[in-house]
Amino acid sequence: MDEKATLLHHLRTARSDLRSKVDGLDDYDARRPLTPTGTNLLGLIKHVASVQVGYFTDTFGRPAAIAVPWFEPDAEPDADMWVPADESTASVLAFHDASAQASDAAIEDLPLDAPGTVPWWPDDRSSVTLHQILVHMINETARHAGHADIVRELIDGAAGRRPDDPSMPQRPEEEWARYRARIEEAARAVGS
Repeated sequence: MDEKATLLHHLRTARSDLRSKVDGLDDYDARRPLTPTGTNLLGLIKHVASVQVGYFTDTFGRPAAIAVPWFEPDAEPDADMWVPADESTASVLAFHDASAQASDAAIEDLPLDAPGTVPWWPDDRSSVTLHQILVHMINETARHAGHADIVRELIDGAAGRRPDDPSMPQRPEEEWARYRARIEEAARAVGS
């Protein structure tokens, strides 16, 4: 696998990890805010899909035929980070999939050293290459997938990339409670 294929593989993996965090949830749980700043699963998916399509299309002079109304000048601030009641879960997931397709097409068509300009970045660093944007979006997507991991665990206890994730210890609920209590005890011991 060459370098571009490796980077694309990692981007696709991070995308899949993020998108899968709403699997099996109802509309309420997919949207409900679980942090003081409103972090929610469907909003994370919407946000990553929104910035991804801009980075891989507009940046390289390949405007996508994908509407992103929450980025219009008159849009509400942070409208890409949550999903109003009149916007369906299915439409956000379809937007995510369309964003991934448009982005992958640009990635596959362009060489890693293809020049681009990120219009929303400061002039002194707006000149980029596809390689830089690929690394940036892998980082952005993985960061938000990590947020989604925590939010999903808060909703229903699901942890890891999938139910049988070999990187997650498989413990009964009582054992997790003892483990957590031990960590809490250690934290209190140094916090006193």
